[in-house]
Amino acid sequence: MSGGGGVGGGPVVEEVEPDHTAVRVALWRALHVRVDPAPHVIEDEVGLRLVDPGDDWRERPDMDVEATRRIRASIVARARFVEDVVAERAATGVDQYVVLGAGLDTFAQRRPELGGRIRVFEVERPGTQAWKRRRLAELGYEVPDWLRFVPVDFEGDWWGRLAAAGLDTGRPAVVAATGVTMYLTLDAITTMFRHVAGLAPGSTLVTTFLRPVDDVEPEQRAQLEVAVRGARAAGTPFLSFFTPEQMLELGRECGFREVRHVSAGDLAERYFGGSQDGAGPSRGEEVMVAST
Repeated sequence: MSGGGGVGGGPVVEEVEPDHTAVRVALWRALHVRVDPAPHVIEDEVGLRLVDPGDDWRERPDMDVEATRRIRASIVARARFVEDVVAERAATGVDQYVVLGAGLDTFAQRRPELGGRIRVFEVERPGTQAWKRRRLAELGYEVPDWLRFVPVDFEGDWWGRLAAAGLDTGRPAVVAATGVTMYLTLDAITTMFRHVAGLAPGSTLVTTFLRPVDDVEPEQRAQLEVAVRGARAAGTPFLSFFTPEQMLELGRECGFREVRHVSAGDLAERYFGGSQDGAGPSRGEEVMVAST
């Protein structure tokens, strides 16, 4: 299948529907708009339209409004945080944005005013990306010239594919890897970090990481344990867990000049007014920002 926005053609790729995790994230983002009070952290129902789950989607057990309140908050907070970083860096002249494991990311459809100032690279497995591109076309979303679809085999030379798609490694970029590291081995995470750390000075990595179950408050452990079991049962087990200290140390070892932990509390303060009533993000998954 041909790449988007000027990337060269290629063989036809068999479509693969997004995995259950990508679908859940898209639906949780829509659920935030439907049930949580305004102002919303992020307004995204594009993913819901892509998935087209049927009128009864809110009856799914994993869409229970109360049971998913914290994980839903985490999902929308991390998405908004990444886009805030992109906007901040774009204001300083950074004009490249890479979304690793893009899944059903909808930045390009929701933020054209920002996307038009930068070049966006969506990096994802070929089959999933082919499915998404078909659904975008069916919904009437055009592919702007600033958007590059980069189909990759993450077990292969995906970094080379990204460069071939037009990423200028000699210029700064923002790279986002949210909801990715828990599915990768330590070796794969280290390789990813080293690639990004090798980008031009002024580049930024925003990545999430899953904390060990026993590193989370007791009242939040049950939900994390359910997620761990569910991922294993679905054939996509979580492979890597980090304490914040371990994640920061890995970032330093991989060559980043500066690393910073953004806690669930930080995100709650920034996007939920510091709410302590259960409306804020879970500590299960938190954020590291690393700079070159």
